[in-house]
Amino acid sequence: MRSRHPKVLQALAGRPLLAHVLERVAALDAAACHVVVGHEQKRVRAAFADSPQALTWVDQGEPRGTGHAVFRALEAIPDGARVLVTYGDVPRIPIADLVACADGDGVTVLAARVVDPSGYGRLILDSSGQLERIVEDKEASARERAVDLINTGVLAAPAGELRRWLAACEPRVTGPREWYLTDVVAAARADGCAVGVVESGDAAAVLGVNDREQLAVQERLYQAALGAGMMREGLGLADPARLDVRGVLTFGRDCQIDVNVVIEGTVTLSDDVYIGPGCVLRDCDIGSGTQIAAHSVLEGVRVHADARIGPFARLRPGTELGTGARVGNFVEIKNATLGAGAKANHLTYVGDARVGAGANLGAGTITCNYDGAKKHRTEIGERAFIGSNTALVAPIRIGDDATVGAGSTLSDDVEAGALALTRARARTIRDWPRPKKSGNDKEK
Repeated sequence: MRSRHPKVLQALAGRPLLAHVLERVAALDAAACHVVVGHEQKRVRAAFADSPQALTWVDQGEPRGTGHAVFRALEAIPDGARVLVTYGDVPRIPIADLVACADGDGVTVLAARVVDPSGYGRLILDSSGQLERIVEDKEASARERAVDLINTGVLAAPAGELRRWLAACEPRVTGPREWYLTDVVAAARADGCAVGVVESGDAAAVLGVNDREQLAVQERLYQAALGAGMMREGLGLADPARLDVRGVLTFGRDCQIDVNVVIEGTVTLSDDVYIGPGCVLRDCDIGSGTQIAAHSVLEGVRVHADARIGPFARLRPGTELGTGARVGNFVEIKNATLGAGAKANHLTYVGDARVGAGANLGAGTITCNYDGAKKHRTEIGERAFIGSNTALVAPIRIGDDATVGAGSTLSDDVEAGALALTRARARTIRDWPRPKKSGNDKEK
């Protein structure tokens, strides 16, 4: 991956690769889940420290191949258990298909047919359809290389027998030779045990991630499958190839999402929500009938029904918009509440504030909430009107139905129904001689 981070912690759809695998394992309701780790294992374990899933961590020690990794895990598994072996870098592996079809007493291997099997181990079947042997690509004959049925490495087997077969396969020579899990096929057949094959219907899902190109391919395949499923449930997508969900998205009826939208964390859309192109939503609850125009960014926001947001709006954590509120272009709101029908239509910053229902904030309104050490609150009453280019120096309270004249800077409270302004009177100087350049002045 050419990265400082362990491969299994690389992100797919906003979560580590290993998280996707563990999610599929959890769906099997297994008796136990053993995760074999080696390189950077402290970081891997720390990433899953808060996992609700019970995980048994196994330190492989010296990395000696997949067979050795499984053998180490088997030390804590009773002989009577049935073992499923899968991999932390194959995020979409269809292990449920293997479990459903696996022989309870023998070995069952998950396979796939691919257009170009180059580089993969080939599965050679006997006349009865059982797996005869696995041939690595570099050791295959021309006839064997023509086989398009490849080994995924995923298999199921009884724990006791698997332990015995692996022990028989342990390399007896000195040196760095790896202990291959695939060797159990020959050991099982030598023991008179049948080795079955389950063929996956989705060849792309069984492929692992070994570089960033393969990670990007799996990301697009994941997003495509997710988008198709959401459209079947009624979500309108202008182009499912241009939606990225990096968390959990739930939605009501008749919601529509335009192109190049990113969903992160947990996002809930009520009925009839529209999200315009280029928007980013993270951990938001969006009320019915709300429209979010292009290139708006919302994080940690709760929006009630029929609000209008954007384009180019930024709503930061702690923002709540009441029913019918309006937030326009180049408006930033943080830790603030806008009441029902309140408006901040353009070029405004509202931080650490409460804006009453029906209030109107003119262009260039700023709540000056930070004094360099502490944050302070601004309270704006219902139906208040704040003129353009106004600075409200917190802490300050503007009463209901109050008016603040454009261009004012206020630090004192304004009582209900009053007009406050700090504009200086204009002074006109007639026939004022504008300075002129002399012939010796240089252009600067």
